[in-house]
Amino acid sequence: MTRHCLLLLLCGCLSFAQAQPRTDTLLKNMFNREATPLLRHMLQHPDSFRYQLIYTQIDRDANNKPHFRHYYLNVDADQYFNPASTVKLPVALLALEKMRELKVPGLDGNTTMFTDSSGSGQLTVHTDSTAKSGLPSINHYIKRIFLISDNDAYNRLYEFVGQQSIHERLWKKGYKDVRIVRRFMPLSEDENRRTNAIRFVKNGKTLYWQAPAVSTLQYDYSRNIRIGAGYMDKNDHLVSEPMDFTKHNNLPLQDLQQLLQSVIFPQSVPASQRFRITPEDYRFLYRYMSEYPSESTDPVYDTTEYFDSYTKFFLFKGAGRHIPSGIRVFNKTGWSYGFLTDAAYIVDFEHHVEFMLTGTVYVNRDGILNDDKYEYEEEGYPFFRDAGNILYQYELQRKRAYQPDLNEFRINYRQ
Repeated sequence: MTRHCLLLLLCGCLSFAQAQPRTDTLLKNMFNREATPLLRHMLQHPDSFRYQLIYTQIDRDANNKPHFRHYYLNVDADQYFNPASTVKLPVALLALEKMRELKVPGLDGNTTMFTDSSGSGQLTVHTDSTAKSGLPSINHYIKRIFLISDNDAYNRLYEFVGQQSIHERLWKKGYKDVRIVRRFMPLSEDENRRTNAIRFVKNGKTLYWQAPAVSTLQYDYSRNIRIGAGYMDKNDHLVSEPMDFTKHNNLPLQDLQQLLQSVIFPQSVPASQRFRITPEDYRFLYRYMSEYPSESTDPVYDTTEYFDSYTKFFLFKGAGRHIPSGIRVFNKTGWSYGFLTDAAYIVDFEHHVEFMLTGTVYVNRDGILNDDKYEYEEEGYPFFRDAGNILYQYELQRKRAYQPDLNEFRINYRQ
């Protein structure tokens, strides 16, 4: 064999090796020992369930500074999952960052935000029936995003930040593979590139006006992504071919984990990757990332529909609606097309335990997408419940050199 052929073979082997899913022995052995029958079945079929999991241990030093160690189970940036509502996390952060960078006197997260219709498919939004004031604002939209994963709230913040700015800001922070090119509305690719005129108004005076915008960025759609055996089209007709996700949103699991870590522990990432927001903004985010719909007084929700574990997949979704008072989960979930995803920082104040879990799974037995027939209850939520419980039990007995001081994350939800 010639040297040239050997080189090509070596390069091919290296490329193949790099493309393999990453799994660490700790998680593999732990799940082999502790998995429930359902979880074991799912773990034995990675091609069907397309699961990925990142477990992040947090150890504090003598100064309470956190140190992180990540463990991976079947994590592969090349295996696409639909991120669904998890894209709302970076968009909410970018909205706060942009608002702060405007430095307009009198403009803050509670300033009234009017969205005007500036083109095809756009909506005019001058009221918010979920707010006590009846008026929309950045902060109220963010509350809705984290409390119940509200789509309209995300759409308004997507329009405020702008499609081009979303990517320029995230790419600059190092998130080169993130792609957020869609509102959660039935819009064309061109309509999603175009965003509305927006006004911030206080006491009848316009403090800031943002002109309509259009993104001119070119995205890398060279990777062909098709999933399933068929899908239902917009007319509810079955199309007997895989669904095309090539131009959908993309948020790799490691990026999602890093985004969450950068919010919960901003000092743990380089300054260039942090979001330029205030300590007040961080406290606001921590509250609504962890508050339950039953605790919210503005907005107020019907808790028979929006129960406490509504957006808390790890440990609790599918395990009853009650969450023990000593545990708080700071997280963002997403669910769509049979994909379930959660990025969570979990704190047990009573036992002085903290850790992060970020995971995704796909549950769609019939292989048909967009038919609203997914095994969320039967398989999806139990995956998060059982995997989360195994790691929580491990954390309860894991030895730490220093007990963490978690008071930073104690919040009075009654204020």
